[in-house]
Amino acid sequence: MSEDLYARLKAYEGQAATTAGAGKDLVNEPMIRHWCEAMGDTNPAYTGPDAMAPPTMLQAWTMGGLSGHTDRSAAQDELFGLLDGAGFTSVVATDCEQEYLRPLRPGDRITFDAVIESVSERKTTKLGTGHFVTTRMDVRADGEPAGTHRFRILKYAPAARAQLEHQPAKAEPQPAKPEPHSEGKRPRPVINRDNAGFWEGVAEHRLLIQRCEGCGELRFPWLPGCNACGSADWDTVEAGGQGTVYSYVVMHHPPFPAFDPPYAVGLIELAEGVRMVGNVVGVPHDKVRIGMPVQLEFLRVDEEWELPVFRGLPGGAG
Repeated sequence: MSEDLYARLKAYEGQAATTAGAGKDLVNEPMIRHWCEAMGDTNPAYTGPDAMAPPTMLQAWTMGGLSGHTDRSAAQDELFGLLDGAGFTSVVATDCEQEYLRPLRPGDRITFDAVIESVSERKTTKLGTGHFVTTRMDVRADGEPAGTHRFRILKYAPAARAQLEHQPAKAEPQPAKPEPHSEGKRPRPVINRDNAGFWEGVAEHRLLIQRCEGCGELRFPWLPGCNACGSADWDTVEAGGQGTVYSYVVMHHPPFPAFDPPYAVGLIELAEGVRMVGNVVGVPHDKVRIGMPVQLEFLRVDEEWELPVFRGLPGGAG
């Protein structure tokens, strides 16, 4: 990457990404309730006549939804276009930082401005080589400063296809679509003393669920203590493998080593009553439906690793 290109990227620092943006909805109790239910947060501060919104919802009130916002400036699109043209066509969110200045309460009207705060020098990561782009959003509630949200992404050329000089992507031949899992190994889960037993079971083709020895409550994912009674004593039961799709998403992210989108990831309700996340296989991704019956299988994803997945059963696809 030439110094000239980096200078062109740096020129976007300080330029507006959004000016006088407005939240599509007032801060409201239904959205607060949905957020708290999804997060399992039962803090009483988020309910009742004096309710406030969870502070971490700060960005939620600024999101544009499926229809997006019309108040974006051209600068961010131009910056991303410049990165795309230099071969950095993949993107991954890396982190966010938030600062809270005042509580948000039902009825508050949210407005915001966003600026391209920084573009890093070229960095090399395990994903590939590219540039980190940080956007800062200043959020207001009824005109008063309410908080700051910084969001950082990496625009990169995947390591498997990165070229030394990062010529424009249009000048490079397009690689053939790989067979599933052919480009590399799946990222490994973090295995620690609290979940090692689960992965030992997977290696033996057994799906193990924790059972509290104090109250008998089943729990998944594995935890060091019981949410119901607080006991730290537990044993396991082996799942029979039958379940149904409780919810699901279809992943459409750009191709990445060892993954082959699009594919369906389901929240599976097991017959034992607990839920776990796993790929839904054996049916087209666009035929997966809530309520579809599934059966546990173990899929070898590379020479060293197997994962529990769920096969859609005949007659269960919509």
